[in-house]
Amino acid sequence: MTAFRPALVIVDVQEDFCPPSGALAVQDGRDIVPAINELLSLDFVLKVATKDFHPPDHVSFASNHTEPNNKPFESLITIQNPLNPEETQETRLWPDHCVQGTMGSELLPELNATEFHHIVEKGQDKRVEMYSAFADPFVNPNVSRSELAKLLRDKQISDVYIAGLAADYCVKYTALDAAKEGFKTWVLPEVTKAVDPTSLEDVHKGYETAGISLITVDATRQRLEGAGT
Repeated sequence: MTAFRPALVIVDVQEDFCPPSGALAVQDGRDIVPAINELLSLDFVLKVATKDFHPPDHVSFASNHTEPNNKPFESLITIQNPLNPEETQETRLWPDHCVQGTMGSELLPELNATEFHHIVEKGQDKRVEMYSAFADPFVNPNVSRSELAKLLRDKQISDVYIAGLAADYCVKYTALDAAKEGFKTWVLPEVTKAVDPTSLEDVHKGYETAGISLITVDATRQRLEGAGT
């Protein structure tokens, strides 16, 4: 039987994703910080924060496209895999956000960030979108991969617990990729907020199909304390 070795992945709890002044603020995004700090106090084998960390000319920024197809939140574009033009992805355009070296890219100061063992940056390749903290959505081949899978495997992680922002984008795709990478994957819905809360029913159906489980903070604490990690 595989040993229970849990990791916590906190996705993109950054200034630009939170009120009051984030460029791409998720409603009530800051409200999940106390619960995140509670999770960070638990005895996870590995605790990782992820950060969007875009160059200013990133393909997902509406400002880098021409009218009329450059409306943030509305316009959709088709991106070709730069390593295989036959593979394409449709993606939404966003306001400029989490630009490298800006305050918007910083983790929230109220996070107990000293608890993190690693901070994984993503979205640095200007040519591709990268919601998942593991890799961009292209598969034939991937264009950009982070160090997250290696960090988890190096620590022989069995279970990955995921929370953060936003529930319907970066949390969702990080969870789906964690399951694809072979980890038992858990999402904490009470420690996430969504860009579009009406989408969450479909998100959770996708989790069920992928074998991803939903769990509360209390149940997570009980599992970790009971396992004596």
